[in-house]
Amino acid sequence: MTNTMTIRRPKFTTHADGTDAYLTIHEITGSQPGPTVGISAAIHGNEPTGTEIILELFRMLPTLPIKGKLVLLPVANPRAYAVNHRFTPIDELNLNREFPGDPKGNYTQQLAAAITREFLEVIDVHLDFHSGTDRPTVDYIYIWNDEALSRSFGSKVLYRPVQTREGTTFSGTTKVVTLDRRNIPVVVVELGGGIVDQKPYVQRGIAGLLNMLRQLKVIDGDVVPPPKQVVVPAIKTIRPTQAGILETLAPPLGEVIRKGQLLGRVVSPYTFEVLEEIPTPYDEGIMILSHLSRNLVESGDYGYMVGDMNGAQP
Repeated sequence: MTNTMTIRRPKFTTHADGTDAYLTIHEITGSQPGPTVGISAAIHGNEPTGTEIILELFRMLPTLPIKGKLVLLPVANPRAYAVNHRFTPIDELNLNREFPGDPKGNYTQQLAAAITREFLEVIDVHLDFHSGTDRPTVDYIYIWNDEALSRSFGSKVLYRPVQTREGTTFSGTTKVVTLDRRNIPVVVVELGGGIVDQKPYVQRGIAGLLNMLRQLKVIDGDVVPPPKQVVVPAIKTIRPTQAGILETLAPPLGEVIRKGQLLGRVVSPYTFEVLEEIPTPYDEGIMILSHLSRNLVESGDYGYMVGDMNGAQP
């Protein structure tokens, strides 16, 4: 038997140009029972790689028998996605800091409330795809409450955030609903981005996504064992304090960087002088976000992210 595929467009408000504001949700129901797996992307509008990964999955589904249901939210923040902007352009708020949302709040809070109601509260598992933006590239996975599922994606570097009695340390993210309130399995994927060809990251993303679906027994097949992996206990984000051309000197993503090595330097495009040298923050770290090409940056932009290898686990 084939899968049943439907599309929903629940409205949550209106726009000033008279159009409706709605989510676009695909539901694919298999012929056998199983979990309801929610897969989302583009909660930040300038992180489009996850949307492409979901597109590739969708194209496979007519001939890929599944158990249970897949609920796809390929573009969580349509207005931000349309203009390649991290925040919702209507009110300049970060959608992933506004959950569970407010149906009577501002635009982004209404959007968060709609995602909570129509997506996060109806799924049994949440697979959430993020990426670097149109400049930096990223490559790591969060371990939240299902380590085997996180590992099955196949990334080399994983990050285990600190959790407290009050819940996670990520206030206002989707995890407020999925982890703190509902405690369903959650995996957050950070993969791709930058001024580089996204095809290799999309290919890795679809391979990892299919392997997670095998791990969940949503699709048939043996789970591919992960490669040698490392779990870091902390991550530091480094932002340049000067604006200019950022030249990366760090090793590739997934490679170790040690004290004394530079992550990069900022050079003036006008005088060509070196405005800033950016050192690595740890005695021994591992690269998880970097600029893979020379990019123009403003002061305070995302520069690099480095995982702490002190206390890291295999």
